[in-house]
Amino acid sequence: MAKMYYAENPDSAHDIHELKVTLLGDKFSFLTDSGVFSKKMIDFGSQLLLNNLHFSEGDTLLDVGCGYGPLGLALAKVQGVKATMVDINNRALDLAKQNAEKNDVEAVILSSNIYESVSGYFDHVISNPPIRAGKQVVHTIIEESKNHLLEDGDLTIVIQKKQGAPSAKAKMEKVFGNVEVVKKDKGYYILRSVKE
Repeated sequence: MAKMYYAENPDSAHDIHELKVTLLGDKFSFLTDSGVFSKKMIDFGSQLLLNNLHFSEGDTLLDVGCGYGPLGLALAKVQGVKATMVDINNRALDLAKQNAEKNDVEAVILSSNIYESVSGYFDHVISNPPIRAGKQVVHTIIEESKNHLLEDGDLTIVIQKKQGAPSAKAKMEKVFGNVEVVKKDKGYYILRSVKE
């Protein structure tokens, strides 16, 4: 059985696709491949998350589980954030680097098991967490984000109700002392907590 997309080195045969999409009103072209999340289209959850993020130019952003890069790269290009993007999947990271170049976007793209290789503090942490990696991974993304946020920084994630939105929401409330349901659409929740 082929390894899933959150494996460090997927072993499925390469199957490169090029996606041409409009994100945040701007046109992008992304290379995707087998062994990465959502290779045939930008998934609904990621699009919903993007459309509910309004950052200021120059803000620092950490995209956790960036995959081939649509979130961090779109925000860097359109909203002018300084993006750091991390993933454990080396194939996804190679694609993210190619996609940054292809779309003329500057970003720091690192191999990291969640926050392992991350240093410094950010205005914003975002994630479309890898649900199939299990609840523990999702909860670690939430818990440890606080250690990487500046004062008044925020964590925003997208998660489906049936895949654990209620428990993620409770976890964010517990870690941050606050959580807001920014948007609900088609069973997806956009959840945000602020480091006060």
